Amino acid sequence: MVMRGFRRGLIGLAGAMAVTLVLAGCGGGEDEPSGSSTPATTADPELAAMVPEEIAADGKLVVGVDATYPPGEYLEEDGRTVAGFNVDLFDAVAARLGLTVEWEPAPFGAIIPGVQSGKYEVGVSSFTINEERKAEVNMVSYFNAGTQWAAPVGKPVDPDDACGLRVAVQRDTVQVEDITARSEACEAAGKPPIEINQYQGQDLATASVVSGQNDAMLADSPVCAYAVQQTDGQLELAGEIYDSAPYGYVVAKEQTALAEALRAAVQALMDDGTYLSILEQWGVEGGAISNAAVNP
Repeated sequence: MVMRGFRRGLIGLAGAMAVTLVLAGCGGGEDEPSGSSTPATTADPELAAMVPEEIAADGKLVVGVDATYPPGEYLEEDGRTVAGFNVDLFDAVAARLGLTVEWEPAPFGAIIPGVQSGKYEVGVSSFTINEERKAEVNMVSYFNAGTQWAAPVGKPVDPDDACGLRVAVQRDTVQVEDITARSEACEAAGKPPIEINQYQGQDLATASVVSGQNDAMLADSPVCAYAVQQTDGQLELAGEIYDSAPYGYVVAKEQTALAEALRAAVQALMDDGTYLSILEQWGVEGGAISNAAVNP
């Protein structure tokens, strides 16, 4: 959690692409925070000394990111610059460690394998921390989010009674497991299953609901709230937030020292107020946590 060739609904393919641009490339608008307003962050020598020499050698962190998940991470209008609250926050974390960040957009499902193979030194892409992921990589907590649904305005949806509906979700996210279990429960109760439509990017999933191709979508709570805001009243939230869990930075299993350095840097930003300031700029301070941890 593809839409190539999609023409169904009132706006058709061209309209869906326009919606995608609004959702995934709207940096610089009146209601849109800009990375340029991120509080200045300087290196802390003690924290910088925690970074493994082989990581610090080139002065940067190569980070895999799925830039289709606003407001966490998305591409600005130039199609190259990665923005979002996760981006601003991790840029500050890296700066505190005396490093810069080289953001490399990638499909969500390819990021953890990329970290494991050494292609990326860190994965930053709204990864929910769960036991399956902790078995594969180290995860450093920095934010808290749940799952929420959204649907077209005037066409309310009950997440607990979605049998027979067409529901959009981003591929490889925890929401895929959620909606699959709901569909199986529908069938077990003798009701029609949910038609689950998985998309490579959340921007495409959102556009499919706006266009009418799908009846609803589910995603991380800040993502749904942002989608409602950015679609100018075409979508509304459905149901309550549930299954709240922390987001985590992804680090290879063998890179325990790097994971601890990231944890310490996040905690330093929390302690001096920079962390909350960044979240407030994006309107996501409701997901703030007070203590960062490795593999909580």
